[in-house]
Amino acid sequence: MTTEESAAARPLVYAHRGASGAFAEHTRAAYLQAIADGADGVECDVHLTRDQHAVLIHDATLDRTSNGTGPVADRTLEELRLLDFCSWKGARIPEEYGAPSAQFLTLPELLDLLRLAGREIGLAVELKHPSPFQLKLEDRVLEILEAEGWDRETSMLDNIRVSFMSFSPDSVKHLLRSVPASAICQLVDDVNVVEIREELGLGAVTGGALANVLKAAQTEGERILDDCEVGLAGPGIGYVRGHSRTVRRWLASGRRFRVWTVDSAADVDLCRELGIQELTTNRPAEVRAQLLARATAS
Repeated sequence: MTTEESAAARPLVYAHRGASGAFAEHTRAAYLQAIADGADGVECDVHLTRDQHAVLIHDATLDRTSNGTGPVADRTLEELRLLDFCSWKGARIPEEYGAPSAQFLTLPELLDLLRLAGREIGLAVELKHPSPFQLKLEDRVLEILEAEGWDRETSMLDNIRVSFMSFSPDSVKHLLRSVPASAICQLVDDVNVVEIREELGLGAVTGGALANVLKAAQTEGERILDDCEVGLAGPGIGYVRGHSRTVRRWLASGRRFRVWTVDSAADVDLCRELGIQELTTNRPAEVRAQLLARATAS
């Protein structure tokens, strides 16, 4: 088997929030490293600022990944530019990856980085919910992409293959009105009530109520995949381990899989054995090397 044939046979590798094992997630350095690592695509999470800019950050609040505090939606882009989004990681940023003050990115700025990759590359955009802007989040993101040259029919933007993801079935259904089903990924994972309460600092009643909402969303997301309404299934690796029968059924139905977050060698091998087509990982260089080695040996 040639090197090109080996690459074609392996699953695609998407860098989770960039090469976030090496640099702070969603930063310029993390995405530039992912491109340098040869990642087939990158993943990002999107929230809207108060002045309607699409910015790359996972949480709805600033506390975990910056020196700021409070909701992202309460800040303007100019205010967010003043915050430090990289020091918490403790990783030294090479000079060629930009100054610390240049690490925070908007969606258009990530597109600019991907345009310079010199090859076709994927971009998986996760729409984060619940959002105070509700489904205006999706509309604004699509508006921004179209202004950048995104083609709805092919879901291509220059050299960038764009796809969309959400845990929210309402988000997925809204996207289906104007985006090809093949470019939409329904994310699914099991709901853990204790983890939700601890992560968000919620009491028993509030945490339980939120868990019920999330469980209903999980059930509807699973139905969307059962009925083949979208082209991509996005289960977490824990879901893949715990729901092998469901996973195999979706694979047999023709769903393309994008599994997250696949960092261990054992999980990489499990996904490869199942025939998973795309892996999202914090360690794109290592996972890609493992996949290439397995493909070459087979």
